[in-house]
Amino acid sequence: MNRRDFLATTVGLASIGLPRITVAAGSADFPFTMKTQQIMGQTMAYVDEGAGDPVVFFHGNPTSSYLWRNIIPAVTGTHRAIAADMIGMGQSGKPDLAYTYADHAAYLHGLLDALDLQNATLVLHDWGGALGFDWAMKNPDRVKAISYMETIAPPAMPFANYEAMGPFGDLFKAWRTPGVGEKMILEDNMFVNEILAKFGVKTPLTPDVIAHYNSYYPDAKSRAPLLEWPRQVPIGGLPEQTTALTHEIAKFLTTSDLPKLLFHVTPGVLAPPEVVAWMQENVPNLSTIDLGEGAHFIQEDYPTEIGQGLADWLATL
Repeated sequence: MNRRDFLATTVGLASIGLPRITVAAGSADFPFTMKTQQIMGQTMAYVDEGAGDPVVFFHGNPTSSYLWRNIIPAVTGTHRAIAADMIGMGQSGKPDLAYTYADHAAYLHGLLDALDLQNATLVLHDWGGALGFDWAMKNPDRVKAISYMETIAPPAMPFANYEAMGPFGDLFKAWRTPGVGEKMILEDNMFVNEILAKFGVKTPLTPDVIAHYNSYYPDAKSRAPLLEWPRQVPIGGLPEQTTALTHEIAKFLTTSDLPKLLFHVTPGVLAPPEVVAWMQENVPNLSTIDLGEGAHFIQEDYPTEIGQGLADWLATL
């Protein structure tokens, strides 16, 4: 059985799959010149465009600031847009690290502190949500508002066990199994070529878009962060740090009066309809935008809609 058959049968992704068409939305071009800063002796690369109050875009696994390429221009007419590449990802440095959550937080938060951001609006996706919520909780006087989508948030996380993850439990168990995860992600590049390129989007990514994402991860060693991120997902109380953090995020989201904007799709992955309903009931000062059918990497399927929705919401703040 090949990996795609494994995903479709054993893991069950086919049961939540979406109709496939041939052309992805948005442009493959990355029209920005990256800036860099040295943080703890390593290069952190980031987009820095426009002027005004900052809008800070946080990516997750296995992406980079490239994920936001077709959304950033929607805000640069009125705001300063910043989109950093996490350490070990995108154009940032690739030191020999464990690439735990703590490693990523140290470098990314170090960059945000170095930029001395004030009155910032955060735009969060995937693990970028954990990092962004964490920074917001540590810097409440610097954050004006938060928009998020398909990210680390309640009520699903932390997961009690693999069974609680539904059709994704077997996949995460495989990724976290020594030797098996290395083969799937480091050697076979499953996270980019299958999860991102095919199953995580409504419309399969075009070859030039996939090639750009892959350009940052040319060999097994460079894919170390891509393997460690699923091993940082809080399952059964481990890892302890990310388990505790997800509890803190839940408390923050359900008590903070900051303006919030949630973009969501159906069926989604981290924010399916039942999660969206829970957030609408429990998260104060929340606006929501339903984009329609989608999975996880919704920036690839709905860049225009996300950009316009974000720009319209920013104008109300």
